[in-house]
Amino acid sequence: QVQLVESGGGLVQAGGSLRLSCAASGGTFSRYGMGWFRQAPGKEREFVAHISASSSRTSYTDSVKGRFTISRDNAKNTVYLQMNSLKPEDTAVYYCAADKWNSNARLGSRGSYDYWGQGTQVTVSS
Repeated sequence: QVQLVESGGGLVQAGGSLRLSCAASGGTFSRYGMGWFRQAPGKEREFVAHISASSSRTSYTDSVKGRFTISRDNAKNTVYLQMNSLKPEDTAVYYCAADKWNSNARLGSRGSYDYWGQGTQVTVSS
């Protein structure tokens, strides 16, 4: 069974940066497409970013383009989300997710992902 564990969340002032990590175990990480989602209080979980298994393709939701960068290290079974120029509206619980088929289709859909982490809280103060 694949396990995903996020880390790196915390409290930061607006304009600051954080780097989230998601460590995978129990599966073949290098074959999975990986995504980051977030869920703010009272809102639905939304897509943030995706990276293909080989890192050849990345995708972002419009609100984070130019500020967030997704990357991965297959040797360490870890995916990262570098978040710069943070805004209060980025406040949410951030989740990583794995697509075992690396389908690169419907990347923004929660149903495209097979495994999920427990999430890490990111709070951006104004």
